[in-house]
Amino acid sequence: MPLVRSLSVTSLSGLEEWDEEFDLEDAVLFEIAWEVANKVGGIYTVIQTKARLTSEEWGENYFLVGPYVENNVRTQVELIEPTNPILKRTIDKMNASGCKVYFGRWLIEGSPYVVLIDVAYTAWSLDRWKSELWENFSIGVPWFDREANDAVLFGFLTAWLLGEYAAQCEDPPHILAHFHEWLAGLGLVLCRQRQLPVATIFTTHATLLGRYLCAGNVDFYNNLAEFNLDKEAGDRQIFHRYCLERAAARCAHVFTTVSQITAIEAEYLLKRKPDIITPNGLNVKKFSAMHEFQNLHAKSKSRIQEFIRGHFYGHLDFNLDKCVFLFIAGRYEFSNKGADIFLEALARLNYLLRVNHSDVTVIAFFIMPARTNNFNVETLKGQAVRKQLWDTAQTVKERFGKKLYESLLVGQLPDVSKMLDKEDFTMMKRAIFATQRQCQPPICTHNMLEDSSDPILNCIRRIGLFNCSADRVKVIFHPEFLSSTSPLLPMDYEEFVRGCHLGVFPSYYEPWGYTPAECTVMGIPSISTNLSGFGCFMEEHIADPSAYGIYILDRRFRGVDESCNQLTSFLFQFCKQSRRQRIIQRNRTERLSDLLDWRYLGRYYISARHMALAKAFPDTYIYEAQDPTSSSGFRYPRPASVPPSPSLSRHSSPHHSDDEDERYDEDLEAEKDRVNIRQPFATRTKASNGDGVVSEGN
Repeated sequence: MPLVRSLSVTSLSGLEEWDEEFDLEDAVLFEIAWEVANKVGGIYTVIQTKARLTSEEWGENYFLVGPYVENNVRTQVELIEPTNPILKRTIDKMNASGCKVYFGRWLIEGSPYVVLIDVAYTAWSLDRWKSELWENFSIGVPWFDREANDAVLFGFLTAWLLGEYAAQCEDPPHILAHFHEWLAGLGLVLCRQRQLPVATIFTTHATLLGRYLCAGNVDFYNNLAEFNLDKEAGDRQIFHRYCLERAAARCAHVFTTVSQITAIEAEYLLKRKPDIITPNGLNVKKFSAMHEFQNLHAKSKSRIQEFIRGHFYGHLDFNLDKCVFLFIAGRYEFSNKGADIFLEALARLNYLLRVNHSDVTVIAFFIMPARTNNFNVETLKGQAVRKQLWDTAQTVKERFGKKLYESLLVGQLPDVSKMLDKEDFTMMKRAIFATQRQCQPPICTHNMLEDSSDPILNCIRRIGLFNCSADRVKVIFHPEFLSSTSPLLPMDYEEFVRGCHLGVFPSYYEPWGYTPAECTVMGIPSISTNLSGFGCFMEEHIADPSAYGIYILDRRFRGVDESCNQLTSFLFQFCKQSRRQRIIQRNRTERLSDLLDWRYLGRYYISARHMALAKAFPDTYIYEAQDPTSSSGFRYPRPASVPPSPSLSRHSSPHHSDDEDERYDEDLEAEKDRVNIRQPFATRTKASNGDGVVSEGN
């Protein structure tokens, strides 16, 4: 099935400057999502990082709408009185009618206004609104589906908010409402059914049915046209959710999704082709450390090495300076996230490293939250033993240093044989005996509640990677999100990623993929797939992705075994890189950060909003869609210098050499790359007084 472009292409130059300047003076934007000031998944990151750019564009007329969750509000939101008089009257009217609506500023970059609705406070209306949903749309929501019940309450309350705001306006309003995901989609459907003067956008970040089908190990992408959608949704008891999502997609003035691969999926499952692709970005300034990111990598890597010293105490028979740290992180979906194929590839990599007598040791981290009851005692003991050894070494060093100092004071060279006495040797022997271990280093850092049925642990048992001394591949399963306050691995996620050498994300179902994107802006190479939005995006914009540290695994047109062999080859070739080659590759990877900056990718959201306003208010706004065939876009060229890997990227360079002293001018190569990407476009911002000003992107 070919990857057909949507109307608005994802080549960054595919959107030219608009001939008609949109006057947003009288327009107001409501962006509605269940994850506004409420971290559940990746949509929270999308909205949080995009808020600054949207606030610059819309100024005081931009409001985020989400659920009121008290614990989150205490730490993330400053509650204030509404600054917009129309919105103040709207909230007062709703509160007087039995609702609880709060207004404040979300304490993130850009400090956007938020309207938070307490859905539990209006639960008394649930049955009445469910009846209305059935009578008007023939969608029945079962009583036991709490998430769907929240979606019903949230949908009716957001439609109430938008309707009341329109009623409070003295002049005909130009309201734009952007809804994210099915949990917010009912509000959009109600706006259209009630014929409110609201331009609507619906963005799906992943289709419900797609996620469920892929989790069931079906050949999803080759059978999109064959699925009986109603039956599949009914068999999984999500028919009502599917109906809400499909209704929102069909009713919206503008329908968007995050990648071309998800656009194909949506066209078959939701029966509407997206009007525009809106890729997810990041605030690159937040992740980029300018020219110091290589130093940050070394600093973070040393902290990971300290953890490794404790975890493998008694079996530390490998060279930490020749260790390669790999990791996979994200939601614990064993097949969807590619943990299954990653483990199989690690087993094959272990064989290759052993038969080739490689001195490289690979340590693979699995950072996926699962049900646990506490830290593993053996893991905690390892860190305690490491600390005890360090304290012993420091004590002996101080005593040695004192004797050396006293010897030099009297003008004599020290007698090295007398510098360490019997007590020192006794202390060191006791410390060495304490490192003796009768068992293998643990695989899992925590006690799993469902150890016998855990997919990762069962797969490890099958392939036999038990952290034995003979194995060149070691595995560490950390079934909890990382935290700087952890007594085991006290690092936050960003610091951990910086210390690793390669992120591995061989996902089968990944509509976008923030984890490889975060690796890229931190200068860490990653493996993605051509079934992820990120992988497709990078393939489109980079002539030779692997030369820039973006390895694209083919899971679309190859079988599982072939894909696993390709992944094994990527990993083996990466392990053969020299330290210098890895540094060059990290430099190249970090230079791709601009591709993922919201100051580039935010323009697709701007285009979607302009399109929706023009469709809803044709007498006021005009939008002319760009012809996708008229734009060639741009692609990063192949690097002109030394290849980053021994064999995989030979075609990336005019000549190949294994000579470590081959000439390489980092500044010259960086300059060649920069001419292939334009500077971030100027963002038209709105000041508090409503006057439009132009602010250059940083």
